[in-house]
Amino acid sequence: MKRGRSVAAALLLGVFTAGLGLTASGVGGVPGLEAKLLPPEQAFRFSARAVDAKTIEARFDVADGYYLYRDKLRFAGAPGGASLGAATLPPGKRKQDEFFGEVETYRGQVVVKVPVVDGTPGQAIVVIADSQGCADAGICYPPNTQQVKLALPAQGAGPGPIVEATPARKGLFK
Repeated sequence: MKRGRSVAAALLLGVFTAGLGLTASGVGGVPGLEAKLLPPEQAFRFSARAVDAKTIEARFDVADGYYLYRDKLRFAGAPGGASLGAATLPPGKRKQDEFFGEVETYRGQVVVKVPVVDGTPGQAIVVIADSQGCADAGICYPPNTQQVKLALPAQGAGPGPIVEATPARKGLFK
């Protein structure tokens, strides 16, 4: 049975990656009803800000009709820059997923605290976020990597501005 689910998941991922202007047929079990799918960067908008020289606040704004998998969120600093510690993820909502079994998911806005291990005030760092989610229409997206470039604020300066993400190189997380 697991093999069948893995094959089905791979087929759905392959269908989605064939193009970003896809529609899902048979939405809600109604043949002929179609839903236009958002590109992953719009379905799962990533942004971040430096709270101080030791803390990043990473955010995902998940579009209505979409959800992110909690266990698929990863954060790292770009090679050669400051490194990041383990993220503090808020609890998600439990879901019995047809592809991955019992999982926790996020909808709406998700805020994650990520420690900066070796950053210094004023340093520019690149935060790379890897995520994966699905549309309620029954289509799951492949892993999505986005990044932001932030300046760590000086001590006592207060948090920096929220910076919207740009797509990042694929394959940084395994």
